[in-house]
Amino acid sequence: MNYKWNNAGLYESYVGRWSRLVAVEFLNWLNMNSGLLWLDVGCGTGALSNAILQSRSPKKIIGIEPSESQIEYARESIKDTRAEFLVSDAVKLNVNDEYADVLVSGLVLNFIPDLKSALTEFKRAVKTGGTIAAYVWDYSGKMELMRYFWDAAVRSFEDAREKDEAARFEICNPERLADAFNSAGLINTEVTFIDVPTVFKDFDDYWTPFLSGIGPAPGYCMSLSEKNRELLKNEVYKSLPIEKNGSIKLIARAIAVKAER
Repeated sequence: MNYKWNNAGLYESYVGRWSRLVAVEFLNWLNMNSGLLWLDVGCGTGALSNAILQSRSPKKIIGIEPSESQIEYARESIKDTRAEFLVSDAVKLNVNDEYADVLVSGLVLNFIPDLKSALTEFKRAVKTGGTIAAYVWDYSGKMELMRYFWDAAVRSFEDAREKDEAARFEICNPERLADAFNSAGLINTEVTFIDVPTVFKDFDDYWTPFLSGIGPAPGYCMSLSEKNRELLKNEVYKSLPIEKNGSIKLIARAIAVKAER
């Protein structure tokens, strides 16, 4: 199963469109001043970087992402001269010590194999007194587009429980995020929830992204036989709160954390 977001277009259709909404609310919560140097670690298609450029008037922002496809998408869609996008890794940011005033990371921490090393690298790259902040999906709670999928999968197949993102990504929990930041030696740690609406025009709009095979839930979906995939589709359909006009109104919840270096 492919858990890596190496196709920018498919990422956009699945969660990218909702992550853009979360990015705006996340930045409102951070409430940073203008004229700062930013790092966006795991910038993906540039949703958070673009929101920073639009609302925070940065001096400069460097987006860092291991996927060349995502970086190319970000470069093509964001032409602002204050933005630079680099192919690199969370544990080796390729910037000088104490470079940034603010380091942010959206929907990435749970995909970093060695989070402890990454947080050490984040500290190295941020100025003393600077801010390190991140957000992840609330997989076990109100990230509903995924929760309805996995709840149906767990009801239908024995192997789904261990593949469920709620089980796989234990860091996606308010207490665990705070503990990770505190253990890294950061101070004044705060955690909050961010909710945004995810409205699908119909069931096809909801279901089609799961057929991409890219990402944990779509990967699991496409690992099933055609018969079992149809069974899962029907189980998900029956459980969703579908309106009379066919639309589906859900909530996407992220857990956000911020601290000072």
